[in-house]
Amino acid sequence: MQLPWLLQTVTPAMRKTMTYDRGSEMARHRDLATANGIQVYFADPHSPWQRGSNENANGLVREYLPKGSDLSGTSQDELNTIADRLNERPRRILGYRTPREIFDKLLAEEQIKHLSRQS
Repeated sequence: MQLPWLLQTVTPAMRKTMTYDRGSEMARHRDLATANGIQVYFADPHSPWQRGSNENANGLVREYLPKGSDLSGTSQDELNTIADRLNERPRRILGYRTPREIFDKLLAEEQIKHLSRQS
């Protein structure tokens, strides 16, 4: 089972674990983990605090798409715009840096490590 294309764009060192709730959409989690060398964890039922960052992100998305929104009328471009806005939004937990800044910094560090291993 292949990773979603976006996760394939980062080095394996940046995708070590994934944590899911117990939804049926993850029925093939073992295939995903085995094929991609990722450790999969599951949050306990009715324990959203175990995935606090995810729950916070869901709340931010709700500012644009209220719970229960019909996404069939929402274009991929609109969804991408929402994602871009959220990724450019400073977060207190990140020292008021944006998720994009943190990701870009980590990606650059991994690329440097990768290049230095090749030398």
